[in-house]
Amino acid sequence: MDSEAEGVSLPLFHEHLMVPRYELRIGDCCGRSESSSEGFYCKSCDFFVHKKCADETSESIQHPSHPNHTLKLQRKPATRCSLCGKSFIGDLFYRCEICNFDVDLYCAKYPPPDILDVSDMHWHDHIDLLKEQVSFDCFFKCGKIGDGFPYICQICDVAFHMDCVWQPTLQPQPETIPLHPRERQPETIPLQPLQVERQTETIHSPDSDSDSDSDSDHSLHPRERWPEIIHSYHSLHPLKFLTGKPPDYSDGKCRLCGGKVDTHSHFYHCSSCNFTLDHRCAVNPPAQTLLDLKVHDHKLTLLPRLDSFTCNACGLKGDRSPYVCFQCGFMIHQDCLALPRLININRHDHRVSRTSVLGLVNSVCTVCHRKVMEWTCGGYCCKQCPGYVVHSKCATRIDVWNGRELEGVPEEKEDIEPYVVIDESTIHHFSHREHYLRLNGNGLLWEENKRCDACSHSISLQSFYGCTVCDFSLHKKCAEHPKKKWHVLHNERLALVTSKGDMFRCNACTRVSNGFRYQNGDKKLDVRCSAISEPFFHPSHPHHPLYYIPTEKDDNICSGCNLEESYVLRCIVYGCGFVLGFACATLPQVVKHRVDDHPLSLCYGEKASGKYWCDICEKETNPEIWFYTCKDHRDSLHTMCVLGDCLGLMPRSTFNYREGSTTRGYKSTMLVTSTEVVLNNSMSRTFCIQCNSRCMYPIILKALDHKVQNKKTKKKKKKKSLTYVCSETCMRQFNLRYLTKEQDV
Repeated sequence: MDSEAEGVSLPLFHEHLMVPRYELRIGDCCGRSESSSEGFYCKSCDFFVHKKCADETSESIQHPSHPNHTLKLQRKPATRCSLCGKSFIGDLFYRCEICNFDVDLYCAKYPPPDILDVSDMHWHDHIDLLKEQVSFDCFFKCGKIGDGFPYICQICDVAFHMDCVWQPTLQPQPETIPLHPRERQPETIPLQPLQVERQTETIHSPDSDSDSDSDSDHSLHPRERWPEIIHSYHSLHPLKFLTGKPPDYSDGKCRLCGGKVDTHSHFYHCSSCNFTLDHRCAVNPPAQTLLDLKVHDHKLTLLPRLDSFTCNACGLKGDRSPYVCFQCGFMIHQDCLALPRLININRHDHRVSRTSVLGLVNSVCTVCHRKVMEWTCGGYCCKQCPGYVVHSKCATRIDVWNGRELEGVPEEKEDIEPYVVIDESTIHHFSHREHYLRLNGNGLLWEENKRCDACSHSISLQSFYGCTVCDFSLHKKCAEHPKKKWHVLHNERLALVTSKGDMFRCNACTRVSNGFRYQNGDKKLDVRCSAISEPFFHPSHPHHPLYYIPTEKDDNICSGCNLEESYVLRCIVYGCGFVLGFACATLPQVVKHRVDDHPLSLCYGEKASGKYWCDICEKETNPEIWFYTCKDHRDSLHTMCVLGDCLGLMPRSTFNYREGSTTRGYKSTMLVTSTEVVLNNSMSRTFCIQCNSRCMYPIILKALDHKVQNKKTKKKKKKKSLTYVCSETCMRQFNLRYLTKEQDV
């Protein structure tokens, strides 16, 4: 730790100089609270480091929980502590490279004891720390996953979470600490560990001596051995130890956290006050008071009572145990204390920041699209876009926010423009650096043979950019897709990938494509689905906009195809009920097909009597489901018959179609089929090798050769093939059949 005139340098924790500060708050160093308020603070980033963390963090340590090897200081990407099982909050942790044993700074400062006295919690006096990461069921039925270093009772073979039976003993708080730059006053209630008193009464047999009494005491059930405790949050009456179903007159929830008390769990209850605590809150209760300037300017006190209130942080109702400020009447849910201050959400291009008062009357949340009723409470807003507001709970949903707090993280300015303008009709696109692209204002001539390299659809009647040297073309709209963008279906930013490679499947519409795609990790969207943003307007539902609003109800039936879809857009007008899947939302409005000389138009279903027939497959058509029709509306053609399922594949391109199989458990085989995309425009139609019918779709696939590789034996086998399949569906079925045949050999 280097001291300088203008501040303190803590390069292990923070890049800026920091100043000494007394503040009782959760440290950004270890993600936990300390009883001592002494620390170091960066004002520009609102970053706080405990002095104990700064003083005791070294490059390497010997830890009693891992005595055989030295632990060295590391930075992320490790995710959680091997001892307590909690996720890492700060960037620093200790690791044993030999055993992959990770310890956060808090567990490094406060190592758990090898042997723990639990005479007030268990039949037997002592339990031992098992220095091995195992899966287990906690004896206290606390509801948390058991995966880590547990304490175990060697006598009765049960296990306990570490934080269910042990909390570090913290040093007492100094008498006075500075609370706020504007006011300094004494801190009277320091953070204290749980104060639980064992009953002084001892259960005797009338004619037993002390030794036999002690032995019999160990055989008693906890309910008999220590049937009552005195808890710091309920000092009026003792709390009785109970198991099983909570009393019928209670609401069956913990008074402090609101968690449901399981019928098989242990809990503590006062029948006089109808006061219940689950085991987790009994052993490790929330702090009685706290001061966090990121949450509120004044000290907050937990009010352990049933009382209806409106949370000032999120605007939602609560029914129990808020933190309150007696100075100004501020009230907040316990789980709202951790709301981030600056984040990215997938509905907006700019960062949104936490505000204590939205202050916009008649505003609408841009995630759930409901009116903000409690506009005097907190939420999120965009400082660059006036009127853009989001509910606190909506902004921090797992499908909206990526979980990263951006306060103190500088915003990088990136060039996401996809092209450079050369002149009013010429651009230089980043996907085609070799040549310039010139704008062609189409509208009269149907370009059937020219296709867009981004979406693989025909240029048709749309304006497009064409290469002045080669055959590269982009729809004008496809050329305008930025290099990076946010999308409602993913909470990370997606990057535009333009390299031609293997076929991919769009996660939104499930169609295959080998054109441009937006991608982040395993999430892949074709450019047509990625272009859908909120509000979305579709000609099939012209009067109301559509939004992506996930629900837990089973109502994902698309109004266009009457099939259940994973991702759907909804009309939010009460009573409308219109739902549109991404597959139907991206169907082309006008297409050309050999069945008719004129372009076909998409019809959005109609109420009609009589039978409709498809002239392509010669089967009946349901008129209430979307279909394509000709100029005089005499035809009703299935969308699948008109388009097929390979519309996103570029004709004359080749790719590797991969299919894996583990049909016999011990074999793991991969089949790679070299595949060519073929336009089905010849006079005679070939037969599909899978379904044995003539290929009727406009784009079909040709299998050039098959490569079979056994991942276990590393043996490879290649066989040439010149077979046709009519669709990607048939290709998948054929490959699975081919794999099964090869494995049977």
